[in-house]
Amino acid sequence: MRQRAIRNLAKLEMTQASVTRILDAAAGGKNNFVADREVMRRYDQAAPITTTAARAVLQYLCRVVRHLATEGVDQFVIVGSGVPSGLPAGGQLHDVARDALGASVPRVVPRVVYVESDPMVLAGARATIEPVTDLVRVVEGDVREIDDVLDDRVVQTFLEWDRPMAVLLLSAHSLNDDEYFHYVIKRIRQAVPEGSYLSLLQTTFDAIPPELLPAIHDLLAMTLPGQAIRTREEVEALLEGLVLVDPGLVWVPEWQPNGHDTACLEDPGSSGNYGAVACIP
Repeated sequence: MRQRAIRNLAKLEMTQASVTRILDAAAGGKNNFVADREVMRRYDQAAPITTTAARAVLQYLCRVVRHLATEGVDQFVIVGSGVPSGLPAGGQLHDVARDALGASVPRVVPRVVYVESDPMVLAGARATIEPVTDLVRVVEGDVREIDDVLDDRVVQTFLEWDRPMAVLLLSAHSLNDDEYFHYVIKRIRQAVPEGSYLSLLQTTFDAIPPELLPAIHDLLAMTLPGQAIRTREEVEALLEGLVLVDPGLVWVPEWQPNGHDTACLEDPGSSGNYGAVACIP
């Protein structure tokens, strides 16, 4: 454990922003650096919605987990930035799953595996989550190495692979190779049991006015190089063959709104993200 922690700290890159830590900063967390907050400020200057968009994403994720838990899903694999430190106590995704499942299926508690590649998020989650619950594990992994993630010893032994589960892909922005993205989805479909679910979150520039696109693309290239931005048509192609839960592929504020989550609700496109949940037959 100590050697792994040292390796993680050695990989910390404090001068280059990361999407994971930007989301943490937008949620008011502490697992971020000056570089992340500076990028968030620059995006807010270009289009003053970054913090609100981040809240819309977090609210969407909570609704997805809550919906699946009420459907009886009690196993979750969350790949990507699912543990921002700024969320209130009792408001992390594993808490949402526990509360929703407890209300619908008494005495049943969920098992949640967070898969993270950012060293700072890993360290924070392991320090604040794993010590206080036996029902959550934090695993070092990257969606760009999906075989390693699915074959991980903790992932294989902590979850029961003969019962349905939900896989949340929150780091699609790091998959800039569509052919490999198709492989990721295919690999997950092959691995999980019948009756499982796949949730996807994808950043897009579809709602940005055309006159602002060149400046936004230049800013992205300077601050977050290599990030994958997709159109709705491109996301639909990735989801081809999957049965989507209502309302299908939509802006994240539009996915099963509950009347309480208001971030970007009046202008859903300003969330800058599409979301979808699919059933895996």
